[in-house]
Amino acid sequence: MSYLGLNALFLGLAVLVAGLALWRRPSFRRLLPAAGLALAAVLVLTAVFDNIMIGVGLVAYDPALISGLFVGIAPLEDFAYPVAAALLLPALWVLLGAERGRPARHEAPATLPHAEGQDE
Repeated sequence: MSYLGLNALFLGLAVLVAGLALWRRPSFRRLLPAAGLALAAVLVLTAVFDNIMIGVGLVAYDPALISGLFVGIAPLEDFAYPVAAALLLPALWVLLGAERGRPARHEAPATLPHAEGQDE
């Protein structure tokens, strides 16, 4: 299977989950601007660090399995994973109920009106 085919599976899953989030929880739309900003940052980091890793020989790709489109020396297929993550993570956040206003699990314990040194 080519890298493009593998990416299609990941992106397809991310799009399905994001579509489900839009359908079941319209509030998902509120997260899209933040997800877009995060995606832009991660795409820049991917471009920089993938080019470095490929340039120093840490990672190599079979030329027969890539599309032939590059950003620097990084194949375009490398950029599908940040896109999938930017869709999938906020969608799962909404679908799993993290924004329902539930209190955090690690809240500080309630203080007692008991003064030090007093016995009950």
